[in-house]
Amino acid sequence: MLTRRSFLSTVAAGGTALALSPIDVLAGVRSVTADRFNVHPFIEANPSAVFIMRTAVDVKTNHAAIRQAGLTFGSSVFVPVQSGGIPISHMIALKPNIVMMPDTDVDNMGIVTDPYFVEGIIESIKALGVAGDHFYLREVNDPGQFSNSGYAQMAARTGADIRALDAPVGAINEADLQWVDLPDGQWFTRIPYLWPVNAPDSWLLNIAKLKTHLMGMTLCAKNIQGAIAMPYVQHCVRHADTMLMDPVHIRAGAKQRILDAYNTHVAQGIPRWGRPGEDGGLWHETWGTRCLDNNAVTKPGLNIIEAVYGREGPFTNGPAENGKGIDHMVNLVIFGKNPFHVDAVGYWLGGHEPGNVGSLHMAVERGLSVTFDPSRIPIYEWTADGSAMLTSLSGFPRTPLRTQYLLRDYDGQTEESWHLLNEPYDYTATHVAEGRIGLPGSFVLHQNFPNPFNPSTSIPFELPRAGNVRIDVMNVAGECIGILVDEYRSAGAHLIRWDASRHPSGVYFCRALFGGKSMVKSMIVVK
Repeated sequence: MLTRRSFLSTVAAGGTALALSPIDVLAGVRSVTADRFNVHPFIEANPSAVFIMRTAVDVKTNHAAIRQAGLTFGSSVFVPVQSGGIPISHMIALKPNIVMMPDTDVDNMGIVTDPYFVEGIIESIKALGVAGDHFYLREVNDPGQFSNSGYAQMAARTGADIRALDAPVGAINEADLQWVDLPDGQWFTRIPYLWPVNAPDSWLLNIAKLKTHLMGMTLCAKNIQGAIAMPYVQHCVRHADTMLMDPVHIRAGAKQRILDAYNTHVAQGIPRWGRPGEDGGLWHETWGTRCLDNNAVTKPGLNIIEAVYGREGPFTNGPAENGKGIDHMVNLVIFGKNPFHVDAVGYWLGGHEPGNVGSLHMAVERGLSVTFDPSRIPIYEWTADGSAMLTSLSGFPRTPLRTQYLLRDYDGQTEESWHLLNEPYDYTATHVAEGRIGLPGSFVLHQNFPNPFNPSTSIPFELPRAGNVRIDVMNVAGECIGILVDEYRSAGAHLIRWDASRHPSGVYFCRALFGGKSMVKSMIVVK
């Protein structure tokens, strides 16, 4: 056991300055109610990573369990902060997938992001001090569908403002629009969003659904398309068609630029891109260009795929014998800061190989994504207590969700209308470099968050290479009162939790040992 003298020497060597006595430190701590919140600092510090949280819902009609899943998720991901972050006075714009639900038939539930899951998230943020009437749900589609999908009823329960603005721009009050200029747009020079999306003093939460679509899967990057006013929202209009939008808002030479890019991508060998016809690769190139313009200027605070259950089939059609879609229990929530990284993982978990999806190639080309190779994206399993374990995608179940994306011809045959994009893809043959992104250059123990805290706190640390790491907690006498980690961990950023509910108020020290090096940080428990 360390003596008090030798322990304090270790603290000094570890770079933690604690000139005051524990009593002096505690005397300076005051309980302050936070007037701001943010996404958990570990998620913010790892913007290229994708996080996956497991849920435990038995059937898709168990609304209470799904609401609890959203509440548990939100309570672990959104945290109060004393500085930075989002003021609780801000408008919180939410963009779930609320599209094309013609009736309340249980077969159609998977068409939309589950409203009970969204309700749980709203309530978790309300618990941080945001008023119910500061939440704004916006959708460009038919407002009559809000009742069919359960969103009108959910908004009434939470106090959220919900509106659909399905009229064209000229018929909408300008106060309901937020125009955004695109200096580097490939198609658009200006986009009208449904206010308060992209407005000052607002913060956007993108909550997509794990489901398939003619464009592949309708995940995060596509979901926020529905926050754009008519007819500018009609990204899926084919290359030969017009969007009926003001021509001054279309970049000069846009159609030719798209055609040139398409021909380049066919020559580069983007899978399936060479399929001819109005439903072929040029259509997808056209849609993808508009989608990426939107994503270049729309920056949600967090991108989420609700995958409590996932759907085969975009709207009312699908591969079932009755022609409807099929919903499968998946019990995952997939999320992160980069929508294209989240989507690449969503594709993989949906049974597809992301390298076969052309829009993901285009996102890397536009600088909106680092990679579409899921093996290069840091994957963390996120738990209800707010800890994150660096892990492999192979530890999560894949649920095959077939799509109608770009039929492939092979051996003189055309594959079935509903299919998987599961052909092997050689990522090393692309311009995407090998090796996992975001690897730290050195061993670092970061300051815990929050600090002071009661009763638990998060402790981030980084390992430059794989190896055994030990992290323990010491009291001021230098006595070890708990071992948090003593195991082999892979290279990368890690996050663990310490629950101090059984320990009194006071100063404690977190010590990390790795590769012959030691680092120490002070932690303050205030009860």
